[in-house]
Amino acid sequence: MELVARGDGVLRAILLAEGSTAPVGEVIGIIAGADEDIGDLASTSGGAAAETAAATDAPTGEPASAASEEAPAGPAAEATADGGRVKASPLARRMAADAGLDLGTVQGSGPGGRIVKKDIAAAASAPAAPAAPAPSSDAATAPSATLPSAAVGGFDGPDYEDVGLTQMRKTIARRLTESIGPVPHFFLTIDVDMGRAMEARKSINGMLEKYGTKVSVNDMVIRAAAGALRLHPAVNSAWTGEAIRRHNRVHIGVAVAVEDGLITPIVRDADRKGLAQIGQEVREMAGRAREKRLQPEEYTGATFSISNLGMFGIHEFTAVINPPEAGILAVGGVEDTPVVVDGQVVVRPRMKVTMSCDHRVIDGATGAGFLQTLKGMLEEPAAILM
Repeated sequence: MELVARGDGVLRAILLAEGSTAPVGEVIGIIAGADEDIGDLASTSGGAAAETAAATDAPTGEPASAASEEAPAGPAAEATADGGRVKASPLARRMAADAGLDLGTVQGSGPGGRIVKKDIAAAASAPAAPAAPAPSSDAATAPSATLPSAAVGGFDGPDYEDVGLTQMRKTIARRLTESIGPVPHFFLTIDVDMGRAMEARKSINGMLEKYGTKVSVNDMVIRAAAGALRLHPAVNSAWTGEAIRRHNRVHIGVAVAVEDGLITPIVRDADRKGLAQIGQEVREMAGRAREKRLQPEEYTGATFSISNLGMFGIHEFTAVINPPEAGILAVGGVEDTPVVVDGQVVVRPRMKVTMSCDHRVIDGATGAGFLQTLKGMLEEPAAILM
């Protein structure tokens, strides 16, 4: 998560190496005026890093990110076509200078279009345009005499590459270890006829078209799950170690895949919101999650979670509980499936939903009752509005 500094100035010293960690509250950098003496402050703050010229090309008053990138000295600021100044981090400027890149040709992905390290890395690794071949009278008829070297030669690269762990990946690993080991999981799967739900979605989206929005199958699952949780408070619960905490409000975490792993932005009070509002919130938060702009209060405090991989063609799967929550739904795709109805084989849109349950909180009959209610709401969408 990128954190904008609360003070104005330039980044004068970095006290924590990129990729390292520090306890909350520890000083990791110094932001000050360009000519301000920071010697005493640097020494009392751990003083290992000398003052850098990192941000001398950044104007005083521009927000600085004290924890995002190292900031060694960079080249003079490039100007844009309209006379403005290219916004780039000091590290990005140094990398651009080393690679011989013109910052004016690089598209920034940071806040406000700011060019950051990954933008320079992407631009530097982009393949150059191939040179036009010289014309030859027999070029079109002469067959290739040899196969490409990759087809006949041996592999001469390294056998493997170690990819460093991001803070998000470290957290995911720790949380999964805390869950799949100590938490006694069991799994319940139910098959849902989505025929009426798909018809209702088509009708709802027709009405929402003039507003430029629409609802997804996932939005309908969220709303149905919220309604079912309200009727089954034993599932909307958590294990505290000393008690089972039954939540009076329904906050649903929605798993979103991001570059470094996944995160679960939360639809709060989902049982009190309509489908259109849920859909709008999920899309907006998912977008900010992928840009790493979610605030902690937006992805902590869920009472139940949903993970949907149906859009990736996944038929059925199980998900790992996110403690202290007691359950999570794993939602597969809606697929045309032959089923027997009144003695006849017909094709119906079906969807498999699997709930992972913490057996310390949810018993088999409790989980089964919740899934029956969820199934009923999805198979008769009018029940979602009750």
